[in-house]
Amino acid sequence: MSDAVSDAAVEADEHLIHEAERIAVALGRMFPGLCEVVLHDLRDPEHAIRAIENNLSGRQVGDSVTELGLRRIHDPQYPSVIQNYPNQFPDGRPAKSTSIGIKNAAGEYIAALCLNLDVSVLSPVTLALSNLVATDTEHREQSLETLRDRNARELRQAVEALSAERAGTPRSLSRADKKALVQQLYRDGYFDSRDAAQTIADLLGVSRATVYNYAK
Repeated sequence: MSDAVSDAAVEADEHLIHEAERIAVALGRMFPGLCEVVLHDLRDPEHAIRAIENNLSGRQVGDSVTELGLRRIHDPQYPSVIQNYPNQFPDGRPAKSTSIGIKNAAGEYIAALCLNLDVSVLSPVTLALSNLVATDTEHREQSLETLRDRNARELRQAVEALSAERAGTPRSLSRADKKALVQQLYRDGYFDSRDAAQTIADLLGVSRATVYNYAK
């Protein structure tokens, strides 16, 4: 490949990434406080983050590429779109993510546009809508409920629902609300499950010992 052709290819790639950067900024500003949008420049894995709008993960421009990005770099046949997969922010908040690979004219992945939706902030809204359409909220099913094991997913749903009832997310609750939430989980039998205390501690952002102290 001649120098002129090589320079033209680099210029074309840079133009494509620049256009993707504009899209990332626009998408992030459309969903403030809710959806983080990150543009990765896969040509420079060590300093891949080209733009990050509506920063929810604490990363910075110039940070390295993710594992998913590395897989795209090494495999041109890797799926161009990975949509709605479960993810998690560094502080434990659950997220729903979509990653879109961007190829140049040569069929090489040069960038990835990633969207990370903070689903924890939707819990109060979800609860309000559930209560709105419910036909009978007077009684809760309790019989034999403590006899079956709860897995981590059920426990997370319970913690998020109880937090939403208190108009917050698990980690944003006050100490008193966290204590009341733990005691409710204890009464409902969630501590019968193995490793439940550690799971609850991770969700609330407290220590395992604190969870046991709250449960007393």
